[in-house]
Amino acid sequence: MTAPLPSPAAPLRIGTRGSPLALAQAHETRARLMAAHDLPEDAFAIVVIKTTGDRVIDRPLKEIGGKGLFTREIEESLLSGGIDIAVHSMKDMPTLQPAGLVLECYLPREDPRDAFVSGTVARIADLAPGQVVGTSSLRRRAQLLHRRPDLRVVEFRGNVQTRLRKLADGVADCTFLAMAGLNRLGRPDIARGPIAPEDMLPAVAQGAIGIERREGDTRVAALLAPIHDHPTGLRLAAERAFLARLDGSCETPIAGLAELDGATLRFRGEILRPDGSDALSEDATAPVEDGAELGRALAARLLERAPRDFFDWRAA
Repeated sequence: MTAPLPSPAAPLRIGTRGSPLALAQAHETRARLMAAHDLPEDAFAIVVIKTTGDRVIDRPLKEIGGKGLFTREIEESLLSGGIDIAVHSMKDMPTLQPAGLVLECYLPREDPRDAFVSGTVARIADLAPGQVVGTSSLRRRAQLLHRRPDLRVVEFRGNVQTRLRKLADGVADCTFLAMAGLNRLGRPDIARGPIAPEDMLPAVAQGAIGIERREGDTRVAALLAPIHDHPTGLRLAAERAFLARLDGSCETPIAGLAELDGATLRFRGEILRPDGSDALSEDATAPVEDGAELGRALAARLLERAPRDFFDWRAA
């Protein structure tokens, strides 16, 4: 017997954070499910869940726990049956899911590049020595200081709107956002332009949306199957394998980007000292079906090359 589809009387509950960007991602998920199954909007209910990362905005992420800060409460609701699916920014996701949860559905990836945002400066190269850059990302901080140690970096947390407000208030001369987020909000004009991966390699899985479900929930698995984007899945398999091999978290400056060219996958990975004083990178290609193996192999190469104290977490 075919499982019943969601309906206004029994809607599919979509769990999400409450920021404008998170809601845009939940709405995109709903729109794709509506189109795939010819369902009305009220066959779905958006359930906003506040996470630790949303509540605590006055301290750096590394001080309050790293990855999982933007997912834990949502996953707890999924496990307890409070929601039916969870919509996540994949760059926020730990490489291991809690027991009982499955993450195997990805929407088509948006632009993975970082965006340079400033009201006064056109690009990084135009920043004068000593100018102030705001970012809460250890990766962006390390990458910037590796290339421009003459700049001053300050903590800059909050959603897109909060960061823009801080920029307007003069807390910093410029900041970085994800092009994907600006595109999904319909505001690519906020950016001076995207930053080439050669200049700032993106975070692993940046620009990708993942949809998590309960293990064994065959009804939801069938609902999600038509909206899964296979190319995005291939790219993330390589990137997340790379991250998992490095045991990466919000406390570690790690970057990685997989790109497809027909049947070939190119993977670029980078690790940095948190202060930007050193960086190591690898670049290789493989058949697309070997993407995860390539990600692990490049991570292993970087670990072999890195001094024991390269990362603070490795020196412990």
